[in-house]
Amino acid sequence: MRHLITGGAGFIGSHLAEALLKRGDEVFVLDDLSTGSVENIRHLKTHERFHYFFDSITNKQLLAELVDESDVVFHLAAAVGVRLIVESPVRTLETNVYGTQLVLDAASKKKKLVVTASTSEVYGKSDKVPFHEDADLVLGATTMGRWSYAASKALDEFLAISYWKEKKQPVIIVRLFNTVGPRQIGRYGMVLPSFVRQALDGAPITIFGSGQQSRCFCDVRDTVEGILRLVGNPNAVGEVVNIGSDQEITMEGLAHMVKQRTGSASPIAYIPYDQAYEPGFEDMPRRVPALEKLERLTGFRPATQLTEIVDRVVAHFQKKTDEDLVAAASRISSAAATD
Repeated sequence: MRHLITGGAGFIGSHLAEALLKRGDEVFVLDDLSTGSVENIRHLKTHERFHYFFDSITNKQLLAELVDESDVVFHLAAAVGVRLIVESPVRTLETNVYGTQLVLDAASKKKKLVVTASTSEVYGKSDKVPFHEDADLVLGATTMGRWSYAASKALDEFLAISYWKEKKQPVIIVRLFNTVGPRQIGRYGMVLPSFVRQALDGAPITIFGSGQQSRCFCDVRDTVEGILRLVGNPNAVGEVVNIGSDQEITMEGLAHMVKQRTGSASPIAYIPYDQAYEPGFEDMPRRVPALEKLERLTGFRPATQLTEIVDRVVAHFQKKTDEDLVAAASRISSAAATD
């Protein structure tokens, strides 16, 4: 089969591309590198079944051509990360909503299946844990930029479902819960890579808020497996499905785990939300997915232990540090040879 991944040079997109290539499929990647990175797909660029295009999904002609070439479209392109969302709410809304509409419109011409990535953020401030797919969404005030991402992804879901109901455009919506693993970076507020980087550098491990807020972290391999299994089941079309782990841990607990797994002497520091993001910033105390629907449709339930996930992220950063040191030494050697 042939697949298009928008945002395919991103963290999740690159892992999805790997999985599709491994099973013998052909992959087209479209990414403007605004939050993705060439480094994520560098090892795939020479693969004969891998094709990449560094451009925006707003390039309607290119998007139409790539959709036409594909059997399934995985729409992962989005503005992501709490820090980016707080700092750039206009970009968040425009990228997420307009981009999704363009993808759905292009796919609807020939009824290509679109898998749209949504987020656990859409549940907002709901306290009805675990979160079920048919639960009410409880968002904060429109004056708080923090909620623009949740609102934009909720609109993406409405768009996708509307295309399915009105135009019979096949869609699957996956609500992802804190997917983590190698190649994820902390630049836009992702907590696990930030903690690991700080621990390895011996810098303070910075927790925003009290540290008692909890999350469930899902290995990117499990996320990809869940997505691919849903694509293989026609009963998933038109559905919204949570994908994530239901192993819950507080941010304080995660910081201590990272510190222990890295053998770091880093102190743990607490930063008020107002200083970390914006005055009046709101966060959810818990975010846990209900996974019964995923298991019913796929027979699959993410089960990778958090200690293994943390170790994989640590190993990735350590390897990258070693590679950077070798590259730096090579540059110094080359410069000395030319003097």
